[in-house]
Parts: sequence; structure tokens; C-alpha cells
Amino acid sequence: MNSSITRARAVLESHPEWYHSIELAPGVVTPGRTPLREWEAELRDLRLPDLRGKSVLDIGAYDGFFSFAAERLGAVRVVALDHYAWSTDMVGYMRDWREARSKGQTIPAPHESRHWRPDQLPGRRPFDAARELLGSKVEPVLGDFMSIDLESLGCFDVVLFLGVLYHLDDPLEAVRRVARATVDGGVAVIETEATEIPGTGGRAICEFFPGQELNNDASNWWAPNAQALRGMCRVAGFREIQSLPARRPTTFMRRAAKMVKRMMALSRLSAVPIRYRLIVHATK
Repeated sequence: MNSSITRARAVLESHPEWYHSIELAPGVVTPGRTPLREWEAELRDLRLPDLRGKSVLDIGAYDGFFSFAAERLGAVRVVALDHYAWSTDMVGYMRDWREARSKGQTIPAPHESRHWRPDQLPGRRPFDAARELLGSKVEPVLGDFMSIDLESLGCFDVVLFLGVLYHLDDPLEAVRRVARATVDGGVAVIETEATEIPGTGGRAICEFFPGQELNNDASNWWAPNAQALRGMCRVAGFREIQSLPARRPTTFMRRAAKMVKRMMALSRLSAVPIRYRLIVHATK
């Protein structure tokens, strides 16, 4: 058997919990939350600028799918920044989360749970294993984006801020920090949970989740609408902001959208929020 396949299978045995689906060797893919084809579709939907010869910062890199993809697409330097996912024992946490969900119960956010171990970084092990197996030169940086010294981190041609904004309690300050990490003329690609509320007249609105209303996840806080996110980008100092078409729905998202439509048709409540994934390209 091919040695790379053998090593890849050994990695899966040692690290059973993954957020991203990553092909470690031909035919050997990590068991991410959604199939590899859907991660690849999301990558296409981001419509990344030409990365050849560019520097890229991937904020909230987790297992590294987008970091490794940026490297494959020709970036000369890729920095994978994370601390939250890397500080959590995701094997234990997700086991508890799945058990609680099956019982209709909730559990605390990772940093308030018994699985929070920033001194050991158990959640970084899958990233490290994938990086080694792929022979990647992606640079891992441990740090909280909201408090890390941005001068020491540096500025990048392309900043990926994917699936992070809605987890932060101060989204405007987060976008300001994204702008500070982006070189003049560079592009920030922001992807986030978003909301549209019919009948609000195009006003800039953010939906707030004080508990676990969004996906039974206590670490989710905000869902802006498109006007709100574009407004944050303007206030942060980006000069051009482009909203991309809504990201293509996963199977789960399609089912959820059909349910929302049925609820609206039955109840005739025009203000029922419609949630989706919003993508914005912000040029500094």
C-alpha cells in the first residue's frame, strides 16, 4: 500500500474529530462536518482573488482547509491564526455536544466547558498532523485575533475572515482589526452567518443571539444583514465593498430554507428572519 495512504489513515485513527474535510492522501479524507465536495464548493463561492505571489492571513484557521487551499493556489506566504478551536479538546467537547443535542439539552461554550485546555492545545493537533502530512509551509500562529498585536502579526495582501465574525461579541471592532491587517490595495474576504428580515426597509440590522438560539451554540452572537456588514466595512476604512451572491446552500441549509418558507406561508409573519451565509469582498 502507498506509504502516504498508510500515514494518512494513521492520522485519522489518532485524530477522529475534524471540522474541515481535507484530502490527506489520494482517497483518504478527514471526516469533516460536511463532505469535501461542499468545502470545495464554498471555496469556489468565495471567488478569491488571484493568490499567486500574495501573502494570506487565514483568521480562525481551525483544521486548515482554507490555509492549505491558499497555498495550493499560489500564495507565497500563508499564516494560519487560531486559538479558540486549538485550545479546545474537540473530541470530548463534540461528544458532549452531540449527546446533549440528542436529549434536547445544551452545554456551555467551549471556553466555559471542561474541555478548555489552552495549555495543551489539543484542538491544534489535527492541523499539525495535516500540515506535516501535506508537506505544507503554512505558518501556524497561536493568538486571539481580537487581542493579538497586529503590528507584530503584520499586514497581508489577502485576509480570510471566514465563519468568525458572528462568534465575536464586538463585530465592528473585529472588522476594524481586519482592515488594519490588510495592506493598502489588499482584499479582505469576509464570510459570515447573515440575516434578512422582510419589511425592514433596507435598514442596516444585526440580529443578536443572547443564548444558544443559533445552531444550539453558545458561542454565536450576531448575524448582520448585508447593509450592516457593508456599513461596518466602510466605517473600518475599506474603500470598495462588494457583496457576492449568497453562498450556495448545503443540504441542511436547503432543508432549513424550505422549512422557513413553509412557516412564513402558514403564519404570514413577514418579519420572520431568513438566515443565510453572506460573502463580502472589501478592498482597502
